Amino acid sequence: MPSHLSADRPAAQPPGRGSVEALISQTRRLKGEVDAVRRDTHSDGTDPHERWQRALYDLALHQLNDLDEHLAQLRDGPPPVPPVPAEPAPRTAGPPAPVAAPAGSLLSRVGSAEWNLLTDEASWSGELYRILGRDPATSALTLDELPSLVLDEDRPKLTAMVTDCLVDAKPIDGEFHVVRPDGSVRAVHMMGEPVLDTDGSTVSMWAVVRDVSQLRRSQRTVSETRDSLQRHRQQAQTEHRLAAELQEAVLPPWHGLPGPARQGPRSLDVAARRLPAAAGAPTGGDWYDALELPDGETVLGVGDLTGHGITAGSGKAMLMGAVRGMAMAGTRPGPLLTWLNQLLETTAQPALGSAVCCRYRPADRTLEWARAGHPAPLLYRDGTGRLLEAPDGVLLGATPRAAYGQAETTLEPGDLLLLRTDGLTRGPGGTDAVDRLLGLAPRFAAARTAQDCVRVVVEEFGTGERQDDACVLIAKLSS
Repeated sequence: MPSHLSADRPAAQPPGRGSVEALISQTRRLKGEVDAVRRDTHSDGTDPHERWQRALYDLALHQLNDLDEHLAQLRDGPPPVPPVPAEPAPRTAGPPAPVAAPAGSLLSRVGSAEWNLLTDEASWSGELYRILGRDPATSALTLDELPSLVLDEDRPKLTAMVTDCLVDAKPIDGEFHVVRPDGSVRAVHMMGEPVLDTDGSTVSMWAVVRDVSQLRRSQRTVSETRDSLQRHRQQAQTEHRLAAELQEAVLPPWHGLPGPARQGPRSLDVAARRLPAAAGAPTGGDWYDALELPDGETVLGVGDLTGHGITAGSGKAMLMGAVRGMAMAGTRPGPLLTWLNQLLETTAQPALGSAVCCRYRPADRTLEWARAGHPAPLLYRDGTGRLLEAPDGVLLGATPRAAYGQAETTLEPGDLLLLRTDGLTRGPGGTDAVDRLLGLAPRFAAARTAQDCVRVVVEEFGTGERQDDACVLIAKLSS
């Protein structure tokens, strides 16, 4: 049950660019107001409370500057990915990660101290005792004792800041790490100034110490997540490029029906085309293939494999090689899909796939074909189109030892066969899209070549951005 404080509030939405700009304007206006109040606060440096207030104003301005920068980064987004990924720099040893400070107000994380150089006395606020984890009943540490709380690698920095303040009257503004009695490490930011007497000699030093452990942890998280995002984007870009190169190698631009050299015209005019998904979308597992066999028969096939990118590209390369090898060995379409199903079951990365495989015998113009969870071919004849009656066949890799039915159809001179992957007609209007394909029959009848018919399909379905790849293969019988 939602809290009574939030039940009537709408769910938080991610900030838009306009709202971030408004936050930036508010932050900069607040910076101006804080700075004005800071300048109007007069202090002669003798009142510890006034010095503490002045230091808090300085700290507030410091944090508002950081907030301004963070909001600007949020508005501008992650930095662009460099064109050539650089090897990550080796991580150097540094101070242990600080423990996050307890939740609370800003004042609970800010303490003050003053060291009197004339009496060698030290005075700490209760907040400083809590920050350093020390018992308020114990004496405050002198400037000589203070480095004992600091990590070894930070002691020279603290010593230099204190020396510059006492000798050269320079303000203190630095950060270092302290070790508490319980062994935890805190990051603290110290700001302070010397107090001078009438002749300019330093008589004491005051400082305000803020626990910035949680702040630095948040900054480190932002930096790490930004670096992680850049690495992820670089990896995605590399994988996309490799997948595209693999896609071009597996499905090169069509240059005619591959097969042994023959004299005279071929019985089938074949053309194919891959229609890519929207720009930036990962490469899918759609494939097509056609091969004229030494006995004069022709194998045609299209299919789709689950997955995207390099995995899908290597998977379809494996399937296409298996189809060609079994077709060359004389395997008919039904048994061929049965073997492909077993092949997918034994792969190291299990996947599902769909396919339609056809084998055309020109001697009697017989088309044998089988399908595995794939759309049936479309047959166009005398200016009309229809779906071929589909035999049974489940998805490849879905059922062990699945059997695939096989159908035969006698083609006529001038017939046109269209095979496609479902990315061509996928979507809410899938049935309408199939009707649109069948409605292209008159334009196909007027086309001279299979390549012309492919262009007709691309004109009809290739415009606009699609969510997935698609392939279309057209085989036209000689008249």
